[in-house]
Amino acid sequence: MAGGGGAAADLRRRYCYREVLPFSVMVVMECTNVGLNTLFKVATNSGMSRHVFLVYAYGVAALVLLPSPFFSRRSRVLPPLTFSVLWKIFILGVVGYTSQIMGYTGINYGSPTLASAMSNLAPAFTFVLAVIFRMEKVALSSTSSRAKIIGTIVSISGAFVVTFYKGPSVTAPSISLHQSLQYSTSRSNWMIGSLFLSVEYFLVPVWYIIQTHIMKEYPAELTVIFFYTSCVSFLAAIVSFFAEPDSSKWIIKPSIALASVLCSGVFGCCINNAIHAWALHLRGPVYVAMFKPLSIAIAAAMGVIILGDTLYLGSIIGAAIIAIGFYTVLWGKAKEDFGEVDVDDSVLESSAQKYPLLQSYKTQVR
Repeated sequence: MAGGGGAAADLRRRYCYREVLPFSVMVVMECTNVGLNTLFKVATNSGMSRHVFLVYAYGVAALVLLPSPFFSRRSRVLPPLTFSVLWKIFILGVVGYTSQIMGYTGINYGSPTLASAMSNLAPAFTFVLAVIFRMEKVALSSTSSRAKIIGTIVSISGAFVVTFYKGPSVTAPSISLHQSLQYSTSRSNWMIGSLFLSVEYFLVPVWYIIQTHIMKEYPAELTVIFFYTSCVSFLAAIVSFFAEPDSSKWIIKPSIALASVLCSGVFGCCINNAIHAWALHLRGPVYVAMFKPLSIAIAAAMGVIILGDTLYLGSIIGAAIIAIGFYTVLWGKAKEDFGEVDVDDSVLESSAQKYPLLQSYKTQVR
């Protein structure tokens, strides 16, 4: 009986580690990312360069993670850090830097709310790429596969709505004549921002997939992220040298810009990337991408309260369509995962003959 209790406790711990903990930290990180995007928007409105921002933010993250390759408890059991792994980390850095510069450019033209709405494309793009790279299986006879395909198509359709239909303002529906030119410019910026963000959220799944392959070959999250952040900071410095020749742009005074750099470096580039690497290693790229829609409501509230943004009908309709597609993909993924659990039930049944408490725990979980 004591053995049965131990087995049940072990199952409970595994369930918390694989289900509860990843869910909790991913929700927290999505909320954190919205706050960091809002802080970045405020800082760039004050004159901070997005190119210089990336150099400093990733530099801060690299400094924070500097001890990790030397003091990791797993360093003695890890495989050697080969040229192949370093080369993949460099490719990861190129993809990561490109997606970041696209994303921050999109936020400059649009808003954090727009970025959160477009981020819902990540699950659809992740699913498509995971299928291409044979990380996801598709069987048209399977309900879960059909749900993921339909959800992907719906999500991409919603992104087109967000990009090409801004619509009237929800809070101030009428536009006076002297505001028409400003509205036209704003609408143009909105479309440009949407296109930049679409590129970002196509590259994000590519980043997820490359990171997943790296973690299988070298499963040390903090060490990999240290080399990754160092690489991005180096690439950003090279680009910024040509993109920002004005030396005054490189001086960050104690202000909202400095707060944005430090917070993004520690919580975004460092902690967020490390948690994503851990979650990718534990649950895979599709699972990680599925938390993006949580940021829409938070971003909208922060944008209106802090930035004075205006909500537009196109954003609401497009975000709703993308969210429907997202949850369709999520339902398909959940159905697929439960199918896998059912397959494993035979193992649990055989174990239950030895450990009666294991059978009762399985019933409680369901």
